[in-house]
Amino acid sequence: MDGPSGAGKSTIAKAVADRLGYEYIDTGAMYRAVAYGMVRDGITCEESDRERLASFLGDATVDFREGHVCLNGEDIADRIRTPEISMMASDCSAIGIVREKLVAEQRLMGETKNVILDGRDIGTQVFPDAEFKFYLTADAAERARRRLADLEAAYEKKKADLKAEGLKGKKLKSLLGPAPVFEDVLRDIEQRDWNDMHRDISPLVQAEDAVLIDSTHSTIEETVQAFLDVILRASDDAAAQPCCCGGCGCDCAPENAPGTDKEAAE
Repeated sequence: MDGPSGAGKSTIAKAVADRLGYEYIDTGAMYRAVAYGMVRDGITCEESDRERLASFLGDATVDFREGHVCLNGEDIADRIRTPEISMMASDCSAIGIVREKLVAEQRLMGETKNVILDGRDIGTQVFPDAEFKFYLTADAAERARRRLADLEAAYEKKKADLKAEGLKGKKLKSLLGPAPVFEDVLRDIEQRDWNDMHRDISPLVQAEDAVLIDSTHSTIEETVQAFLDVILRASDDAAAQPCCCGGCGCDCAPENAPGTDKEAAE
């Protein structure tokens, strides 16, 4: 599943994976984990920092524990959804050595089991031969409204936690920072769209054989059902095709081929 930032890919992918019994791999969280580590360690996306970045990637492990992304074994799921990390994730995903490391890990995850992945180039670069490809989108303003709701919830939680620690007044405001603003979120969304679609390495684009789903005016459940309808319809169509051969004993089964013992006995 590919699509722009804030389209709801992670939410929908998790729900579809749960319905089908597949494993969900949040590739966006993997890039955010790398971005978080870079910000934490003061590593930039500049060419002058490539040696430090290469060293960081060489030592870094990005994996999942109970659905939470971990960097070097540390659960950082609650620290990777800030605007700063979002922008760094977009920037670092355009760097070749970052993509090489994470794409290799993603392909390894998908080799031995049924998985659902979401990102920017899953259907075009990571798994170009995937059985099902989707491009999930929504208009920028709607994506900004959704992201704002998430940021506001995180802001209120942080405020409550700080108050519980006894902080108030100027100290509270200083640690809390400014409240999220719709115009700022929309600007970040539009900037990230432009960055993702214009980067030199694996730009965001809908695969030619991907199914387009626009969730602008749809609920989560309606969007999930749209995915399931495509997948289950294809599965039903495949089941209706003549066997060639699935072991059902039809004329195309190996034991029924001309020259076999069965034919000779007849």
